[in-house]
Amino acid sequence: MNEDFYLNQEEPNKSCLLAMRTFLLNADANITETKKYGMPCFCYKGKMCCYLWVDKKTKDPYFLWVEGQHLNHPALEKGDRARMKILRVHPNQDVPIAIINSILEKALELYRNGTIPIKKM
Repeated sequence: MNEDFYLNQEEPNKSCLLAMRTFLLNADANITETKKYGMPCFCYKGKMCCYLWVDKKTKDPYFLWVEGQHLNHPALEKGDRARMKILRVHPNQDVPIAIINSILEKALELYRNGTIPIKKM
């Protein structure tokens, strides 16, 4: 669905973003990928959870957590955002799987416990 986004990236970002994508899609069977606002968007049971994008200044890939205001982790950056937070991933370093997993589990718990309501289908 978003193959062009990934394939149009230069290395090392391409490999890094593909690894980030694979991690998300393998984390939970209820996570699906779509495209919103021109960005790869990952949904949990149809509700937006996070995006993958590349910082325009640093050129580093990052996760954009939709419900970031509910997530507390020292690696997350709020910046000027009211709702969302980002987790930068440096493409020339090992992907921080433990940090990503910790944040993802906290994010998914928001949907599972009803903090973020999911429409019944």
